[in-house]
Amino acid sequence: MIKISPFGLNLWIFDSVYEPAEDSYLLAKYVEKYAKGKTILDVGTGCGIQAIIAAKNGAKKVVGIDKNPDAIENARLNAKQNNANCEFFLSDLFSNVNEKFDLIIFNPPYLPTTHEEKIKGPLNLAFDGGVTGRETLELFLKQYKNYLNENGFALVLESSLSGIEGNVLEEIKIGGERLAVVKLL
Repeated sequence: MIKISPFGLNLWIFDSVYEPAEDSYLLAKYVEKYAKGKTILDVGTGCGIQAIIAAKNGAKKVVGIDKNPDAIENARLNAKQNNANCEFFLSDLFSNVNEKFDLIIFNPPYLPTTHEEKIKGPLNLAFDGGVTGRETLELFLKQYKNYLNENGFALVLESSLSGIEGNVLEEIKIGGERLAVVKLL
């Protein structure tokens, strides 16, 4: 399926990859604001929307990673389609990352998910935050500082469904849920 994002991108969205929605667009607003001149790592890149927006807004270097092989293929296709200079490769969080960045972006799987609520296939990786909704985020929080340059920071999307913690840059309400972009030093 092809989708035109509010940021003017033409994005192919594979069935096995998360389709950008309000959470992605809220985070992208801050990626657009902070990208210029920075080296950027997009963790859980999905279809590549954050990486592409960073590249289109003057980032010095953009790397997108995901543990879903379909997402890597999807992101590469979208970067090519939108003439964005990005590199994409497989990595489970930081398992295959060997450098430091000025900015790390992460829209983690944040839905509290029981075993019965899991989705079959790779799309589950985009939604399943474990029982608390924070399992993947907590693993990220233990590691991200090791991959930041001096004065670097991370932009993370958090949900009231799993708890919002940190320096909130902006928060929006969608139904009974609040979504926030959090800046982590």
